[in-house]
Amino acid sequence: MKARVSKWVTAKRIVFLCMLLFMTIVMMQSFKTAPAKKVTPVKDSAGSVKAFMSVYKVLMSPRCMNCHPAGDAPLQGDDNHIHGMNIKRGADGKGVYSVRCSNCHQPENTVGLHAPPGNPKWGLPPANMRMVFQGRSPRELALQLLDPKRNGGRTKAQLIDHMANDGLVGWAWHPGDGRTLPPMSHTAFAAQVRLWIAKGAYAPGSKMK
Repeated sequence: MKARVSKWVTAKRIVFLCMLLFMTIVMMQSFKTAPAKKVTPVKDSAGSVKAFMSVYKVLMSPRCMNCHPAGDAPLQGDDNHIHGMNIKRGADGKGVYSVRCSNCHQPENTVGLHAPPGNPKWGLPPANMRMVFQGRSPRELALQLLDPKRNGGRTKAQLIDHMANDGLVGWAWHPGDGRTLPPMSHTAFAAQVRLWIAKGAYAPGSKMK
């Protein structure tokens, strides 16, 4: 009789332990985090073009266009007039012969109204990668910015980083006394660049201005 009772108690314990193990496994499975799904940005041609048109307004402002001229002379002022003193681009974008950008343009803005602006990287794009903004339509400029052969060899990710973090790009929002700022903040500008790319990096139609 005692042997039967002992076997019954043992069997009961085994059943209990099995149930406990089963419940533990179920609970552990319920706490497992589902693998993160890769989010693919939704392409939106209208939204992408709208974002680029905001970017375009900044790039065509004097603070950007003056260093991205159609010719080999930098531009000056809010009216985009040709730089005085016969300044030329040069092979490296820093001037020619003894007439170098760094002769007047120091690592920081010179204090005073309309005094020479400054940045450690001051200069135009080099002659072999001129990156012209002046005279470009929205479509032309968008396609140029997306083309590594014409944008300095940048991928889309590198283009975003350049627009958001490059010190010379950022200078446009700290240009010194007497110079107008671009039409939106640098933070807003960088956000529009990201939005343009994220929504598909579409170029505006040829009729858009």
